[in-house]
Amino acid sequence: MTASFDDACAQVARWIVQSTSTVVFSGAGISTESGIPDFRSPGGVWSRYDPEDYTFQNFIRSHEKRSLYWQRSNEMFDEFHKARPNAGHEVVAAWEKAGLVQAVITQNIDGLHQRAGSRNVIEIHGTAMKAVCLECGRTWPMTQVMDWVRSSRANVRDYVPYCEEDMPGGGKCGGPIKSATISFGQSMPEKELMDSFELSRTASLFIVLGSSLVVQPAAQLPLEARRAGAKLVIITASETPLDGIAEARFFTPIGQTLSAIAEQVGAMRN
Repeated sequence: MTASFDDACAQVARWIVQSTSTVVFSGAGISTESGIPDFRSPGGVWSRYDPEDYTFQNFIRSHEKRSLYWQRSNEMFDEFHKARPNAGHEVVAAWEKAGLVQAVITQNIDGLHQRAGSRNVIEIHGTAMKAVCLECGRTWPMTQVMDWVRSSRANVRDYVPYCEEDMPGGGKCGGPIKSATISFGQSMPEKELMDSFELSRTASLFIVLGSSLVVQPAAQLPLEARRAGAKLVIITASETPLDGIAEARFFTPIGQTLSAIAEQVGAMRN
């Protein structure tokens, strides 16, 4: 490690210890360190599938498109299921437990922050850990729905799960089941988005982990925090549109960087 890296980590550690409200904002880069490919990178989901086939409008409109959707979900499920939280997730969870992080806002749908122990997590793009009926709103663990998908038909391309919930007037709901993620063209969750903007505007320290800060409206959150007076720290491998206004900028791996900062935080608090 270079002295400049150590000095930068020490400075961020001081900000964390002094902060009255630290918000963490995470994107795909923290999950790639757990083995989940970035959807937009070479070899990622969107290099193998056409995003236009997976819009929310197409899912609603066509059984064929719903079948394509579940084919892709079948592939992604294994990547999410075998992934484990990494050092970055664990440091964030430990800071929350110690009262040093108020909340985590994440663009990720893999549930790794919660599995690491974070409790106050806002998933602004939904979660792949659950599925929901678009008609009656019932939810199921995704593991249960994938069991249906994989056991009901030999060819998963042909199988689309539909809700079997009993209705008050008799009969079954029959609504299409979808993962509880936000698809292209689908409205963002209103409460989660409002809570995220409120947290951003009241943060004194805003830490970006692994986001390219190009997907809207989520990319506005660190800008809102900075405009409201928060210090901005960005830790991600790629350049972002907000690099020029960040007080600290790291291009180093997230787990390595957060672990080094955590060591400094521990020394300052002892």
